Amino acid sequence: MPRLSVWFIRAALAYLLVGFTWGALMLANIGLRFFPQAWWLLPSHVEFLLAGWLVQLAFGTAFWILPRFMRRPFHGNEKLGWAAFFCLNLGILTTAASDLTNGTALLAAGRTAEVLGAALFAWSVWQRVKPYGG
Repeated sequence: MPRLSVWFIRAALAYLLVGFTWGALMLANIGLRFFPQAWWLLPSHVEFLLAGWLVQLAFGTAFWILPRFMRRPFHGNEKLGWAAFFCLNLGILTTAASDLTNGTALLAAGRTAEVLGAALFAWSVWQRVKPYGG
């Protein structure tokens, strides 16, 4: 498995762990009422599970499984993939921070970084998406 795929999938699993932990905290707070501000975690919880876990898991799997080139570099320009990884994670963390601080400028910056990360990833694998036998 390519190193970039490993990092995407490891990051996805880390976000899954944090997202489930925050979800469990909010769920436990319904019955026990020990942390009144627990619902402030809801937007970050959703961000971590949707963008952090699902998108990164999809990107890591796609980078690994899409057809490879016959000659080196087998996966194309991996620098674009690494840039996508860093932009996506920066965007997820910035968006989560904006949810906790109610910062609209942080939210805009985070979403922009996420879109940039998705665009860079698409650009990095574009040449590998081709019809069967092509």
